[in-house]
Amino acid sequence: MTPEKQWFAMRDLSRRNSNRMAHHELRDAGLEVFTPMMEMLLTIRGKKQRRNVPVIQDLLFVYETKENLDPYVAKYPLLQYRYVLGRRANEPTVIRENEMRQFIMAVSNTENPKYFMPGELTQTMYGKKVRIIGGVLDSYEGKLLSIKGMRTKRLIVEVSNLISAAVEVAPQYIQFV
Repeated sequence: MTPEKQWFAMRDLSRRNSNRMAHHELRDAGLEVFTPMMEMLLTIRGKKQRRNVPVIQDLLFVYETKENLDPYVAKYPLLQYRYVLGRRANEPTVIRENEMRQFIMAVSNTENPKYFMPGELTQTMYGKKVRIIGGVLDSYEGKLLSIKGMRTKRLIVEVSNLISAAVEVAPQYIQFV
């Protein structure tokens, strides 16, 4: 029986202004890689440049079997598996495929997703439970981001305990549950 591909949470310990980060190397090798990105102004060799950099510097997700991914981890010393504290030793963090696909689709189809690190979203920031009817996020269920004075409606999508994003949703697509 051949092992199935899974979404692994990985760490890339290369610096943010590095020209070749692990997600570049893995993508060039033909692996499916997702890294939440944002545009940032960096000073490189004395000149300011706009670059797309990872939102969380050391976070990337790779869709592959562990057997196929292990040689890359051995080849690139700055690439590591993320492990969950409290679980068996050497058990890499795996994200359910539907959770990861939903997250990728939501942030990829939104112009300005707002990213949050684990612990940044407090219980009071989770608003009403909704279902999205129509549009690119059709059939998503979740909670709206509730911040005083916020004019746009944003749905919170999460990859459990790693990263959250609030994506803009047109009010006509929102159905309160």
